[in-house]
Amino acid sequence: MSNLIHLVMNNYNEIFEMKKDMNVDSWPMMGSPGPMLCIVGTYLAFVLKVGPKMMEKRPAFQLNSLLIAYNAFQVVFSVWLTILALKPGVGLLMFSTKCNNSNRGPVDLELEAQVTRGAWWYFVAKIIELLDTVFFVLRKKQNQVTFLHVYHHTITSVFSWCYLKFLPGEQGALLGCLNSFVHIVMYSYYLIAALGPQYRKYLWWKKYMTWMQLIQFAIMFAYLMMILAMDCKVPKALTYFFLTNVVIFLYLFSDFYRKAYNKKKEV
Repeated sequence: MSNLIHLVMNNYNEIFEMKKDMNVDSWPMMGSPGPMLCIVGTYLAFVLKVGPKMMEKRPAFQLNSLLIAYNAFQVVFSVWLTILALKPGVGLLMFSTKCNNSNRGPVDLELEAQVTRGAWWYFVAKIIELLDTVFFVLRKKQNQVTFLHVYHHTITSVFSWCYLKFLPGEQGALLGCLNSFVHIVMYSYYLIAALGPQYRKYLWWKKYMTWMQLIQFAIMFAYLMMILAMDCKVPKALTYFFLTNVVIFLYLFSDFYRKAYNKKKEV
């Protein structure tokens, strides 16, 4: 029991003893978890309770033009985030085996500062993506407000805030890069779908998006396990938190794929 308490305390202290960019604390929504939790709490209250009740006796909103603009914006934003992560130098830093080496030079420090700034924009992207569910509710597509959907959007918002607050640096860049790339494909699909029923013939590849997401989580799992195996000097408590949620996502998305596509084959 004493060993367990000691391990927990070590992980807790490790988070707050890590050297990080103190400028992050002065950035919008980063001074404390309050703004992020307020946004996420409002989101959950609306999509689970307030929104469905408000729309109960109202006709569904027709948001076609807004959805086209929104999805087009998300495609461009995701492309930009992916490019940020793959910039010369940043991409190499992302795959560096040095972890957070204390003997970093000025070039490494500047590259890591770029990664940290990119991580803030990634966090902003996760907040904006909460609108996905809001649009479902306003369009009375409540069947799409599943546990997987709500959990995914909620935890990635919290996940990205925790990373930026406590663990800015190259270790999280790969996760953000993979996710942004997948979102280029995903929001391109939604954009084509929003253009109208005449474009549905171009959407035959829907199930392959789930495959992409599963491959993404498998790569993330391997990368996080590598960080633990290499004993990188990062807060292990957060790495375990990230790893746990990657496993949950693997299970939930696998279950979604099985129910959505394998059953169709059986029918």
